[in-house]
Parts: sequence; C-alpha cells; structure tokens
Amino acid sequence: MVNLLTGPKGSGKTQQMIELANQQAKACNGNVVFIKNSHRDTRSVAFDIRVVCMDDYPVITNIDEYICFLYGMYSANHDVECIFIDGLLKHANINLEDVPEFVEKLKKITSQCGVDFYVSLSASKDDLKDVDFTDCALLN
Repeated sequence: MVNLLTGPKGSGKTQQMIELANQQAKACNGNVVFIKNSHRDTRSVAFDIRVVCMDDYPVITNIDEYICFLYGMYSANHDVECIFIDGLLKHANINLEDVPEFVEKLKKITSQCGVDFYVSLSASKDDLKDVDFTDCALLN
C-alpha cells in the first residue's frame, strides 16, 4: 500500500513519519527503511531502522532513477517491508507534476514486492488532483 502524508511545510510531517516508522519497526517482522534528504534530525529514529540520506546519492536526479534506487534497495534485501520517504519534493528534483507518475510506480513496487510505502509531501490534497488514490491511503 502507498500511504501519503500531506500538509504545508512546517506542519510536523517529519515527526509524524518518524513516529510511524518507529511503530512499524516494532510491529513488522521485516526491515524498515527511512529515506530523507539530509543527515539532520535522525536522532529520534529507532536504531534498528535503516536511515538513507539522499544527499549521499547526488547522481539520482529524476523519478526513474529514484525508482531504480528503490528496486535496488529491495533487491539487496528482500526483508524490506516498509519504506518511508520523508519530504519527497526535496529529493532528486521531483516536483508536484511528477507525483502522479511516482505514486503509480510505487504501487507497482508494492504489488510486485509487497513493500509498503509511506511518503510525506509538502502539498495539499488539492495540489494532488491528478494522483489516482486507488490503493493509496491518506494519513491526514
């Protein structure tokens, strides 16, 4: 399932994502990955969650490369159950126009690999009018 957490910048989405990731780390049998833009604010993420900072991967510049990165992460560890992507619009030059295609590609990964995604976006639901919310959950 693809879970979307939307809201304006500064509305506490990152803290909500960290809390959700920590809950999932306790509840699931597999591994949890938390992808964020920089190395800041990772202290409150549980130690057993794999934190990936996109600043370490500057060659990922578009949604196709980002999706390949996610497939590579899964292929290296089939025990990944949940992937949290915090602040998607700060990663890899992704903008609002890319979100519908990105969500569709995440749905394919979910159906093929059984990985649940949690994605936070600094946008309102109205900004995402082109997103097909079938098989998605809005967390707010």
